[in-house]
Amino acid sequence: MTKREVVRTVLNHQQPPYVPWSFGFTEEAKEKLFAHYGVDADLELVLNNHLLRLGSDIGFFQEIAPDRFQDVFGVTWDRSIDKDIGNVEGCLLSKPTLSGYSFPDPLDQRFFEDIPIKIEHYGDCFRVFEIGFSLWERAWTLRGFENMMMDFYDHPKFVRELLNTIADYNIAQMVKAMGYDIDAVYLGDDWGQQRGLQMGPVLWHEFIYPVLKRMYSTAKKEGKYVMIHSCGDVDELFDDLIGIGLDCFNPFQPEVMNVGALMGQYRGTLSFHGGLSTQKTLPYGTPQRVRQETEMLLQAGGEGNYILSPAHDVEGDVPLENMLAFIDVAQKQLS
Repeated sequence: MTKREVVRTVLNHQQPPYVPWSFGFTEEAKEKLFAHYGVDADLELVLNNHLLRLGSDIGFFQEIAPDRFQDVFGVTWDRSIDKDIGNVEGCLLSKPTLSGYSFPDPLDQRFFEDIPIKIEHYGDCFRVFEIGFSLWERAWTLRGFENMMMDFYDHPKFVRELLNTIADYNIAQMVKAMGYDIDAVYLGDDWGQQRGLQMGPVLWHEFIYPVLKRMYSTAKKEGKYVMIHSCGDVDELFDDLIGIGLDCFNPFQPEVMNVGALMGQYRGTLSFHGGLSTQKTLPYGTPQRVRQETEMLLQAGGEGNYILSPAHDVEGDVPLENMLAFIDVAQKQLS
């Protein structure tokens, strides 16, 4: 089987020959791996990830001042501490209206230009087109988090307009991307916190759910899988998400979810990508503990519906030895 076929087997709820994997790392963590493996750009050469990430996920950024970057939506990000994404600075939509604001071009060629060459080089991988900040996160980065929370109550018409306009942007990108030989659309949008949903279940169902349904259906009509990333305690939404077409959920955080129980509960209906603790085990555990946790995940996911990965991109505070531990356990499945 190719890597692509192995992942399809997992998403089709069949037993794969081994548990596939796909690992992500922050810039600081990558530097440690570059030095260890003696490569300077492409970790795929040594990681053998099964997911080929296409598109540009959170979009393109232009440096406008030291430690200040602007995304294609015009939002400024402070990267003085977080070098990968940063923290939103200011508020682009200071009032609850889209009047005077123009969305960027969803068909900007930069999102698509490297898709053919990546598929050519990594054709045996499962191809996912990624759109980060795909709804709620894009809304609050434009409007401000506190403002958006208040707008649910004070300006619900504006909230619906903003969310649906963001969805229109995403759908235009999805349709373009599905013109290539891709397998899935991977949408990133954090709804959770350490306990429960940021906006609560009532508001999520009223405002976010109908827009997700429209986006997911665009991919499902073309026979593509739908994969999502949403940090935090959101498993109360799984049944609703499955109902509108979700195939795979990430990051599957063990600190807020019972990973083993959920894999068993949803075997046959939902697959998972993630599960290895990035809050506790990876930064603070021993290499032996990392190996043990990784092996437990492989055992639990061996019957299908699981893609091995840390619960989030590995941070720079994780010791190199711990990174090498889970990479080694995954790759030894093939030896």
